[in-house]
Amino acid sequence: MRPSIQTLALICFILFGQISFAQTPVLSYTPTISSGLSLPVEFIHAGDGSNRMFIVEQDGLIKVYNGTSVLATPFLNLTTITNASGEQGLLSLAFHPNYSVNGYFFVYYNNSSGDITIARYQVSAGNANVANPLSGVVLMTIPKPFTNHNGGHLAFGPDGYLYFGTGDGGSGGDPFNNAQNGNSLLGKMIRIDVNNFATPPYYTIPADNPYVGDATVLDEVWALGVRNPWRWSFDRLTGDMWIGEVGQGAREEINFRDSGSTGGINYGWRCYEGFAAFNTAGCAAQNTYVSPIFDYPHNGLTGGFSVTGGYVYRGSEFSSLYGYYICADYVSGNTWLITPAGAGLWNTTLQPGLPGSVSAFGEAENGTLYAVARNTGIIHKINVAGVLPVRLLSFTGQHNVLYNELKWVTTGEQNIRSFRVTFSETGTAFQTAGNVVPLNNSNSNEYRFTHPAATTKMYYRLETIDVNGTIHYSPVIVLGNLKETMAVKCFATNNMLSVISSNPVQTVSLFSAGGKKIWTMNATNRQGYFSMNIPALPAGIYTAVVQTEDGVYGSRVFISGR
Repeated sequence: MRPSIQTLALICFILFGQISFAQTPVLSYTPTISSGLSLPVEFIHAGDGSNRMFIVEQDGLIKVYNGTSVLATPFLNLTTITNASGEQGLLSLAFHPNYSVNGYFFVYYNNSSGDITIARYQVSAGNANVANPLSGVVLMTIPKPFTNHNGGHLAFGPDGYLYFGTGDGGSGGDPFNNAQNGNSLLGKMIRIDVNNFATPPYYTIPADNPYVGDATVLDEVWALGVRNPWRWSFDRLTGDMWIGEVGQGAREEINFRDSGSTGGINYGWRCYEGFAAFNTAGCAAQNTYVSPIFDYPHNGLTGGFSVTGGYVYRGSEFSSLYGYYICADYVSGNTWLITPAGAGLWNTTLQPGLPGSVSAFGEAENGTLYAVARNTGIIHKINVAGVLPVRLLSFTGQHNVLYNELKWVTTGEQNIRSFRVTFSETGTAFQTAGNVVPLNNSNSNEYRFTHPAATTKMYYRLETIDVNGTIHYSPVIVLGNLKETMAVKCFATNNMLSVISSNPVQTVSLFSAGGKKIWTMNATNRQGYFSMNIPALPAGIYTAVVQTEDGVYGSRVFISGR
């Protein structure tokens, strides 16, 4: 007897951690700082050989982590001059390349009027862990019409100049077309020389800035057409620029420019959102803009809702991770590892399970990478999992009237301290529902957990905690409101691929973990629940891509092989 669509939608699960993604390293996360932080949004080093890390808190504090603890006295307190409402606040910090000698650093914040402000400060003469609050000078103030889309990252390039990205001014859809207006500093990547320490405005324009002498574009502009470049970085080895660009309502994107490229480019917003047209009135042809190397859709399965740009790993601890760019989604917790594939192509691998609300990635002096969880105040060290102390085969849920029942199956357990079930009503801030004691044996183990919950929609995530404190996160599952959570889902049994879709399906394709298309079939606009024969394939994790009338959806499926 065929199960109902509702039953299938509730018991479909995402397999993970069982088979690695075609040699792509599998990430895990260890809490490094678990207390003492409030709304952290950046974690960076000073490049002075001290190995200290500096934590930027959105409310206006900068704190010092000395490798053991967060110091009680803040490095700098800007709470009295920072507007920290909504997306605004103290957003970024950058140390001068010659900081160990001159002690200068730069901050990016919204002032009391909400304007973007770039300011310079200097460390105290007698205490390397405390800045001189009276040393501050403002280099630039950029008025904004709305409170959102503030950009918010500073970084020095390999050329020694200061770069920062500004948002388009806010609201939605860039109503004033700031990103395409060369005479506005909003929606731009900016490049300035900040080595003028004595004379206001304390910066000059590099002579090779691309628009110097162009009356239609301000001299400070390095690139146009960005919406909200919240987090971006330079590859410390190559100097390549990677930009995480927060999208509007459909796509999130990653932009890339190699170190040999000049500025003077246009990334295309508001004409294009990712690869898709958004508002092309008055726009040029798409090929005149620089398109992203990668974009992903707004959904919790294969995408997310707000990209957080990261770094290329250049540390020495994990050789298998070397050269991978890591970025993530703030809401869904999905993570992507990106590497060049030659001829302008890119290999992109999705891994679910990043700790929630990651607002930034941090890079230490030795190349170690960290993930900054804004809502929980936890900073996680990024590791490459070796032989995992547990293999999680499935994590499923069943919604009932007054409670939700969670189930998971494991094998190969060893050195597990606890299983923690966490939940959220929004999908971003997770709370503990309860803990389950592991059996810690190598057999196949089944667990059940009942959570009293009468709400119509609940997000769940399972945390596996090792004895050394490392946490492995499952993908998020959603129970309750079937219409909102169903979307398009797939699962495989023996030689059949089953699809659940509320919209007519045009085609269904299977891709290998390496991104190669290995099978496709015309679905002839079927919808609801249906199954299709698939060829005999080796056991492993595949991606099923479903083309419907309203878009393309991806779903990871496990095929057991035969």
